Amino acid sequence: MKVTVVGAGNVGATCADVLAKNQVANEVVLLDIKENFAEGKALDIWQAAAINNFDTRVVGTTNDYSRTAKSDVVVITSGIPRKPGMSRDDLISTNANIVKTVTSEIVKYSPDAIIIIVSNPLDVMTYAAFLTAKKPATKVFGMAGILDTARYKAFLATELDCSPKDIQAVLMGGHGDTMVPLPRYTTVGGIPVTELVSKEKLDAIVDRTKKGGGEIVNLLGTSAWYAPGAAAAQMVEAILKDQKRVFPVCAMLDGEYGMKNIAMGVPVKLGKNGIENIIELQLNTEEMALLKESEGHIKGVMDVLDGMNLF
Repeated sequence: MKVTVVGAGNVGATCADVLAKNQVANEVVLLDIKENFAEGKALDIWQAAAINNFDTRVVGTTNDYSRTAKSDVVVITSGIPRKPGMSRDDLISTNANIVKTVTSEIVKYSPDAIIIIVSNPLDVMTYAAFLTAKKPATKVFGMAGILDTARYKAFLATELDCSPKDIQAVLMGGHGDTMVPLPRYTTVGGIPVTELVSKEKLDAIVDRTKKGGGEIVNLLGTSAWYAPGAAAAQMVEAILKDQKRVFPVCAMLDGEYGMKNIAMGVPVKLGKNGIENIIELQLNTEEMALLKESEGHIKGVMDVLDGMNLF
């Protein structure tokens, strides 16, 4: 099995490192446009093989997509990161062109690859990759929900002083302030979270989750990378090992939840064919209203992309 990670920055390098440590694939190719950058990151990871006890080959290349040929899964992290005071929407112009170029090259050398988008703004970049790749929506989707859910679980685990392993949760909608956490579907060791956390504290946790990316940006001066990189790697593992994992991912919808032609976070089953199916939850009136609000925001950004006439 072969995986390519495009973009050797913090997120891409972390993703490659996790994939190698977990021996998810036989080979991981790290590609970047910066001269020798991917080669250096890949060499550093490979030199840790004897220490971390793995044998996944990790190689780097500078903008040579022929080295990525016949990849089974490709993770695209390329793009400029968020800076303090910058919204995800501010990134659209630059990153849309980057994602379009990268996706075209990937499809050229690995026409059968499943493509996972990590670039921001996530929802609209997934849409951009889908338009470029001209592949089924089951093969092109974005990583967001796993990261958002992980943040939600982390904050709940801190509040309850329990292991995040015991928390099950799902988030939907856009990646950002309009995401839709679903406390009704959140449990801790099988116990509904609403029986363990007051509504006031739960609302505060939900609000912090929505602003989780911005909190990291304000602290570090750049976007997060450990959790996003690990989240993307988890998706790759579910696909290559045909695990049939149920994850929230950014998928192109075609009638599900009454929405069409939009990239939005929804729960899906991930396996060797990519998105095996989209799971439609029975949302109540309040939850559906929040999802529709998120849809409106995403559509607004997608309209900006459509107006650029890149596709």
